Amino acid sequence: MNYLLLVLGLAVGLILGGALEYFVYKRTIASRQAGARTDADSIIEDAKRSADSARREGELAAKEAALRIKDEAEAEVRSRRTEISRVEERLDNRDTVLDRREGELEERRRRLVEAEETLRGSEEDLRSRQSEHVLELERISGFTRAEAENRLFSSLESELEDRLGRMVRDRTMEAEERADIEARRIVSTTMERLASDLTAESTAKAVALPSDDMKGRVIGREGRNIRAFEAATGVDVIIDDTPETVVLSSFDPVRREVARVSMQRLVQDGRIHPGRIEQIVSKARKDTEKEMKAAGRQALYDANISGGMHGDLIRLLGALKYRTSYGQNVLAHSVEVANLCGMMAQEMGANVKMARRGALLHDVGKAIDHEVEGTHALIGGRFAKKSGETDDVVRAISAHHHEIEMETVEDVLVATADAVSAARPGARRETTETYIERLRSLEDIALGHRGVDKAYAIQAGREVRVMVQPSEVDDRIAAKLALDISKKIEHDLEYPGQIKVTVIRESRVSEVAR
Repeated sequence: MNYLLLVLGLAVGLILGGALEYFVYKRTIASRQAGARTDADSIIEDAKRSADSARREGELAAKEAALRIKDEAEAEVRSRRTEISRVEERLDNRDTVLDRREGELEERRRRLVEAEETLRGSEEDLRSRQSEHVLELERISGFTRAEAENRLFSSLESELEDRLGRMVRDRTMEAEERADIEARRIVSTTMERLASDLTAESTAKAVALPSDDMKGRVIGREGRNIRAFEAATGVDVIIDDTPETVVLSSFDPVRREVARVSMQRLVQDGRIHPGRIEQIVSKARKDTEKEMKAAGRQALYDANISGGMHGDLIRLLGALKYRTSYGQNVLAHSVEVANLCGMMAQEMGANVKMARRGALLHDVGKAIDHEVEGTHALIGGRFAKKSGETDDVVRAISAHHHEIEMETVEDVLVATADAVSAARPGARRETTETYIERLRSLEDIALGHRGVDKAYAIQAGREVRVMVQPSEVDDRIAAKLALDISKKIEHDLEYPGQIKVTVIRESRVSEVAR
């Protein structure tokens, strides 16, 4: 019983304690909410007061900014209006000026129209008077207008022809005084300092035999020896009725030389059969190669050229020893051209070394022009460039026949020296027919001009002497006639060197004493 009362008392105490605690908590919460509400109201009031203050300050600032912008805009408007007023004033002034100028132009146009009408009337009056004057002149002179014009033109033509003749003569004499003496001195001195032998060869070589019996041994049984020889050398062997002679023919001078040496050695040895022929030809070919290189090196020495040169170029240069052009040995011609060119370059202050080198190699293309397509000048230039020669030397080689444009004085000197060497008396051979045809053409060209009575080609075609009729050609026209004939020769003929044209005019009066 006591235990139950104790438990009941504890339960009642717990309930009372929990109720008391809840009551205290609620009072505390209510008190705190009342305080918080009071603080919030205070904060809200402060915020409202701050917002009102900020709003009033913002409105004041906005009003001040609006007033400032308005003042600035009004000032800008006033400035623009002032500027527009000035522009309008200037435009008004310009309109006034333009109106005034338009009036002036209109007045000028009116005066010009009046002047044009006046001039038109004057022009018609002048034409009328001119017609009257022409008719009066025709009546006085007895010539029509066309006849007078023809007569005047004929007179002017004669006068101009006389003046042209005098001008040609004067300019020619002046040019000769300045250049002819020096040019002749250089060329003649150079030619006198150099003398070269002429080697005349052809495309065939004759080999002497000890007896006619040797011909049979050369031919061999059923012609086997001659066939083996032709196959090994690449030349044609001609055996005819000429006693103790065998002729070797080939367009290639090196092959022809190898065949000549081989044939001479076979004839001396006496043992002629296909096997021996091949041995002799092989050895002769090697010996000829050595001789070509030796000839090339000797040409460098004779031409006074220092510095290295490619071996293939030296070999081709030596091969020119067996090549002829118009009867002139090409290697001897090349050495001669090199010496001529060097002398002229020294006289003129040009590059002597380069001039000699280009001149020596100018015809090197002739050694292979039968194997390579193209002219020998361009072939030689390409081979020289491939062999390491300088661009100046290559250009001098390629330009010596004017196939490309000349650029330096050395190019001109190489071409000049080549022409001098070829034109030197005795340097080249010509067939009789070609020689006679060239002389006849020279005389025909001279005889084709008005006033020419006779024409003679003399000095192996180096000069043409023209006899004119004195009644048709006077001394002044003679100078023009000589120029016309020389230009016609330059245009129609091809010739080495130069041709002198001499016009001779003389009057003869004779009487017979009885």
